[in-house]
Amino acid sequence: MKSKSNELESFRTPLPVWSSIYLLMGKRGSNLTGLSRYVLDALKQSQAKDTSENETAIRDNATVHAGSAPKQHNNEQRPTKRRRTELPVTKRSKYDATGLVPRYRNALQVPDHLQKYFSQRKRYFSLYDEGCLLDEEGWYSITPERVADQIAERCRCDTILDAFCGVGGNAIAFAKTCERVIALDTNPTRLALARHNAALYGVADRIEFILTDYLSFAQSYLNLPSKSIRKIDVVFLSPPWGGPSYLSGSTVEAGETVAKVAIDDDVIPIEAHPEYSLANIQPIHGAKLFELTRRISHNVAFFLPRNSKLEEICALLQDEQSKDVTAGKGGGSDGTESEMVEVEEEWMGSKLKALTCYFGGLVVGQEHLF
Repeated sequence: MKSKSNELESFRTPLPVWSSIYLLMGKRGSNLTGLSRYVLDALKQSQAKDTSENETAIRDNATVHAGSAPKQHNNEQRPTKRRRTELPVTKRSKYDATGLVPRYRNALQVPDHLQKYFSQRKRYFSLYDEGCLLDEEGWYSITPERVADQIAERCRCDTILDAFCGVGGNAIAFAKTCERVIALDTNPTRLALARHNAALYGVADRIEFILTDYLSFAQSYLNLPSKSIRKIDVVFLSPPWGGPSYLSGSTVEAGETVAKVAIDDDVIPIEAHPEYSLANIQPIHGAKLFELTRRISHNVAFFLPRNSKLEEICALLQDEQSKDVTAGKGGGSDGTESEMVEVEEEWMGSKLKALTCYFGGLVVGQEHLF
C-alpha cells in the first residue's frame, strides 16, 4: 500500500463502521492573480539605509552601462539594463525581513532544541539556502513543502483563506494553485517572515497578508452585508496544536520552554503516543473552530496531528447533521445524502507527519457540494 521509495505519499486504509470517513483524493482547476499590501513598521528603520544604498548602486550600475554603449543605442539599451538590475533590488527592499530573526546557515549556529528541525530545513523550504526565514515557532509548526503542495493541489479554487498562516509554508503552496490567497496571523514578525518567504518563491503579489486573529476576522466577515461579501471558496485550518508536546497528549503550559516539552517524533513510534483531542487546539476547542468555519465555507481542509482521535473528527459532521435534522434541514435521517469527511495521511518517506481532513466539496465524490 505504501512505497518507502516515495518521499511523499498519501496512505489510505478502511475505518470502523462508526465513522463516516471517506478516503480518496481529488483535484480542481485554476490560475493565479491577486495583489496584497502589508508593510511592517518594525522593518522601516532597518531597511531605510539598505534602500538608499541599493538606489545608489542602481544609479552607478546604469551609468556604467550607459557609458559603455554607443550613443546611438542609449535609448534602446539603458531600459533593458536598468530593469535587470532593479527588479531583485526592489523586491528585497520591499519584502526583505532579514534581521528580524536569526538566520541559521550551519548546525553550529542552531540551538540544541532546534537541531532536528534544522536538519530538515530543505523539506520545509526547498529554497531555504536562498534566504528563507523561520522564527522559533515556525521551525516546529511549518508544513513540509511537499505536503503543503499536496494539500494545495486538493484545494484548488478561486479564493482560499489560510486562517493561521505562520511563516507562509501553506500560503506559498496555495498561491501556486489558487487565484487568490488570504493569509492571517496574529504575530507581525511572523507575517513579515511569511511575506519575505513568499517573495523568494515569486508569489507574494498573489497573497493578501492580514494582521489579525482568525476569530475576529471570521465574525467580521460573517457580519458583512451579503452584497459586499467577497466569496471565500475554501478555508484551510492549521491552528496551533499546543507546541511540540502535542504528541504527549498535553499542551505547552505557561512558563515552559519548547525544549522542555519537545518530543522527538522521528524516534518514538505513533503507537507510543496517546490520542490527541480537539479540545487541545488553540485558541478555541477544535469543534467550535470547525463550526465557526463552516459558516464561511462548507469546503474546509483541517490539518491535524497524526495521533488525532478519529471519532472526534467524525463527530464534527455528526453533530452538525444532528443540528440540521433538529432544524428541519435534512442531514441524512430523512433520506437525503449524508455528507462524508475524507481523511488523508501525510507521509514523508516512512514517517507519518499529520492528517488532513477534507470536508464539503473537497471530498472526492462530493464535488457537487463545492
